Amino acid sequence: MQIQYLHWNAAHGWRRADAFREPPQLVLYFGSREQLLDGQRYRELRGLYPDSHIVGCSTGGQIHGDDIRDDEVVAVALRFAHTQVRLVQEVVETRDASRACGARLARQVLAVDLAGLFVLSDGLAVNGGELLAGLTEVLGPDLPVTGGLAGDGTRFEQTIVGADAEPSPNRVAAIAFYGASFRFAHGCAGGWDVFGPRRKVTKALGSVVVELDGEPPLELYTRYLGEEEAEAMPGSGLAFPLRIHDEAEPNRQIVRSVFAVDRNARTLTFAADIPEGCTAQLMRANFDSLAAGAGEAGRQARSALSDGVDGDKLAILVSCTGRRRVMGQRTQDELDAVAAELGEDFVRIGFYSYGEFAPPTGSGRCELHNQTMTVTVIGEAAA
Repeated sequence: MQIQYLHWNAAHGWRRADAFREPPQLVLYFGSREQLLDGQRYRELRGLYPDSHIVGCSTGGQIHGDDIRDDEVVAVALRFAHTQVRLVQEVVETRDASRACGARLARQVLAVDLAGLFVLSDGLAVNGGELLAGLTEVLGPDLPVTGGLAGDGTRFEQTIVGADAEPSPNRVAAIAFYGASFRFAHGCAGGWDVFGPRRKVTKALGSVVVELDGEPPLELYTRYLGEEEAEAMPGSGLAFPLRIHDEAEPNRQIVRSVFAVDRNARTLTFAADIPEGCTAQLMRANFDSLAAGAGEAGRQARSALSDGVDGDKLAILVSCTGRRRVMGQRTQDELDAVAAELGEDFVRIGFYSYGEFAPPTGSGRCELHNQTMTVTVIGEAAA
C-alpha cells in the first residue's frame, strides 16, 4: 500500500506530494462543515483523482499527525497493490430508519473475502447504535467494523458526509476492503473517571432518557453543571457523559454523551439507545487519564496488527468532540500518546466526531462509543 498526504487551506489551496504512477483506489478527507458544505473541496479532489473513490465528512477538528487543523481540510490518497475497495452509501431520512440502513449497506458489501469495513455516518440524523445493529445482523459479529459519526464542533446543527459526491446531510458511507492481503486492526479506550452514585434509568424511549431515579435527567445535569452551563447544553454536557451498565450484559459497559435537550419535557437525547432499567453514572475528565486512554487505544491497534505488512501503514484516529472540548489546550496530549504507542512508521490522520465505531477490547462486536479515542490501522501484506 502507498499513501499520499494532501491538505487544503484558503491561502494556498491543495498541496500534495508527488502523484502516484497509477491512480489510487481511495481518497479519505476530513474538514469543517463550512469548508465542505458548498462542495468545492470535493470537486477539486475529483479533478485531482478522477478515477478514485472519494469519501469524507464534517468534523469537530481534523487530525494530521501530531496536529489538529481547524483551518485546513486534510486528506490521504491510498493506492493498494492487492486489495479491492468498494464504496456503498445510503440516505437515512429519520433516526428510526437507522437499523434498516445498516442492513442495506451490509447486503451491498457482503462477500466471502470481505476483510473489513470503515463507516462514516451523519452524526445527527442517524442512531449510530441501530446503524451498527443493522450491519451486524447481516455481516455477523466477527467482521471488524470501525469509523465514526460526522461532527459539527459543539454546535450540533448539521453534519455532512460525501461518498463520490458533494457532502450532504442524512448520508451514510461504508468503505469495504476485500482480499487476503488486507490488514485491519483497531483499538479503543476512554480514560474518564466516574463520580457520584449509580442511578437507575427508570424511563427511556430509545435514545431519549425521560427519567433517572424517577426525575427528569435535565434536573440532574443542572444540579451538577449549574444553571449557566445547563443553558449551554448539549455542548456543555459533553464534559459529563454517562457510563451505562446493563445487568443483562454485565461485561458490556458503554459511555454515552448528551446529543440533544428538550427543555420543555426536561429530557435528554443521547447518541444511541439507553435501555430502560439499566444503571447510569456520571463521568468527568481527568486529563492524565484521558491521555493514557488514548495511548492505550494506540497500543491495542499496533499490537493487533499482524506482522509482515508491506509498504506504508495508515492510522485513522477518531476521537470524540467532547474529549477535545474538555481537554482544551491539552488535547495535544492524547495525540502525542497515540503517536508514542504507534511509532513513526504510521501515517496518522483522523477527526473529532460525535461518536466512534470500534469493537471494544475482548469483544468482537462493533459498538458505538462516545468520549473515546479509537484507532484503526490498515496496511497490506506482500502477496
